[in-house]
Amino acid sequence: IKIKDIKLISFSQGPGLPLSLIQGMKFAKEFSLKYNIPLIGVNHICAHLEIGKLMTKAKNPVFVFTSGANTQIIAHEGGKYRIFGECLSIALGNALDKFAREIGLGFPGGPKIEEMAKSGKKYIELPYVVKGMDVEFSGIITHAINLFKKGESKEDLCYSLQETMFAMLVEVTERALAHCDKDEVLLIGGVAANQRLCEMLNIMCKERKAKFYAVPFKYSGDQAAQIGWQGILEYKAVRRLEKLEKIDIRPTWRIDQVDTIWIK
Repeated sequence: IKIKDIKLISFSQGPGLPLSLIQGMKFAKEFSLKYNIPLIGVNHICAHLEIGKLMTKAKNPVFVFTSGANTQIIAHEGGKYRIFGECLSIALGNALDKFAREIGLGFPGGPKIEEMAKSGKKYIELPYVVKGMDVEFSGIITHAINLFKKGESKEDLCYSLQETMFAMLVEVTERALAHCDKDEVLLIGGVAANQRLCEMLNIMCKERKAKFYAVPFKYSGDQAAQIGWQGILEYKAVRRLEKLEKIDIRPTWRIDQVDTIWIK
């Protein structure tokens, strides 16, 4: 495509690390000014949800958002996206990466742990921490690292970690399904590529007569398509944009603070 074909520029306004967000915003503003193209800032997490719906055709699901920095159970209720459960400390992706580094698997750790878990021969009991609708992963990782230092095998620990942490997520997801009276679950974020997590969520959904969807691998991690699509949705809904000089980053912008004007 050519510059003249671009009718809208969309960038991630938040949440995220301020320095990264500033660089993205600066580039987007410069591009907007240079070519006189409208600019819109969008919520990064919201973009994950909407690209997931677009790519799977899910209509009104309970979202299981699992990435490096985020683990949240989200659903659209009462005219906005609401968080029904989340991690209390370290998120699922970062937890897996931390354990992988400690046992010498390197980074990123998630795919390597998934592969090593297939060779696990026994389940090792680990802390199972669900507090209401929230989950806690940090203690599990510390305990697993200590067990590794005492001689437990990498394979068994990888298998046990996945089974324990994924079961916690499935439990709170099932409760959210019942609470919201929905019949769809959509797994999004980078950890959506894990086949065992998909399998466990799918089993739960079948038992509840609900449909399970997982965002395609190409769109599971952070990518430009999700930001562009979110910008299109919002622009089509309002047809008006903030003045360029008023647009700024929002590092702590939570999903439940987003005005979902584009959802009918």
